[in-house]
Amino acid sequence: MVKLIRKLTRKLVENKLSPQSEVLIVRMVYYASSLILIVTVLHEFGFKLSALLGAAGVLGVAIGFASQTSISNIISGIFLISEKPFEIGDFIKVGNCEGTIHSIDLLSIKLNTPDNRFIRVPNETMIKSEVINYHRYPVRRVNLEFPVSFETDLEPFLALLRDVADQATLSLKDKKPFISITGFGDSGYSILFGVWCNSTDFFALRDELIILLKESFTRNNIEIPFSTISVLND
Repeated sequence: MVKLIRKLTRKLVENKLSPQSEVLIVRMVYYASSLILIVTVLHEFGFKLSALLGAAGVLGVAIGFASQTSISNIISGIFLISEKPFEIGDFIKVGNCEGTIHSIDLLSIKLNTPDNRFIRVPNETMIKSEVINYHRYPVRRVNLEFPVSFETDLEPFLALLRDVADQATLSLKDKKPFISITGFGDSGYSILFGVWCNSTDFFALRDELIILLKESFTRNNIEIPFSTISVLND
């Protein structure tokens, strides 16, 4: 009976709400139906409802003291679902954890990491922590930072970077690349090179840009400086 109610509820809310709201409503109906069914069965076996409510009250107080964290997670989960900072399928970072959201439940968020690990993050942690949603917007920018030798002629070099952005198959051609000389390093200029792409192509474009830059630098004899340490023996 409970499974039937859950199935009917899922059909009623399907495609009418966000995936996380659907999960929350279906599970709340499932738990409420289970509780009602248990009370009904016990009543049919002769247990008095008043005694059940009294026992439930005592049990509820005991559980309440023992489950303050769970209640906090449930309340946090409701806030997360109403605020909608992320959805099932988004790739997020919270603390040191990164992964694709597998489910959003009353107590926690389940993540699947790129190397196929399972991570459970309590909803209270999600509320209190800084969360980065990499899929919030459909377009992202791949940023690469690297030094270039002081001997490099900057004008041709900047033109070369623009050519690399145009050559990248996954770059968005209607958005200009972001190129900035951010300062002076120990052995060269510090360069920030940003290219726009669809969020789903982020990692693929990053790899493509690194390969194209390496080929272009080699072909044009552009040096990437690195620090060296000299050890002198007396």
